[in-house]
Amino acid sequence: MESKKKILIIDDEEDFCFFVKGNLERTGEFDVLATSSGKEGIKLARAEKPDLIFLDLNMPGMPGDEVAQTLIEREDTKAIPLIFLTALVTKDEMGQDNMASIGGYDYIAKPVTTRELVSVIREILV
Repeated sequence: MESKKKILIIDDEEDFCFFVKGNLERTGEFDVLATSSGKEGIKLARAEKPDLIFLDLNMPGMPGDEVAQTLIEREDTKAIPLIFLTALVTKDEMGQDNMASIGGYDYIAKPVTTRELVSVIREILV
């Protein structure tokens, strides 16, 4: 039996984290860690070494781009795939794609469905 993939969600919307965590774990394919703090997300990434990180771009305290920069600069976290979740880009702007790339980073527009997240996870981690 294959081991579950470990996913880290860093998003200041606690309800979003709660529901995404629950929905992804219900698939039986993933173990999900979630935090609403950028600084805590960095600590979790370093301690838990997730297979993939979903990161909100707009967060108070430490914005997602700063979190990403910190993770990319650290030897122990730079290889972890990172995908931004954002309401700054709309689904209409993205067209048919689940994910777009802007400035070298992958983005998923909110709101996002569990099916879209699972599809992206499988695409990135295969």
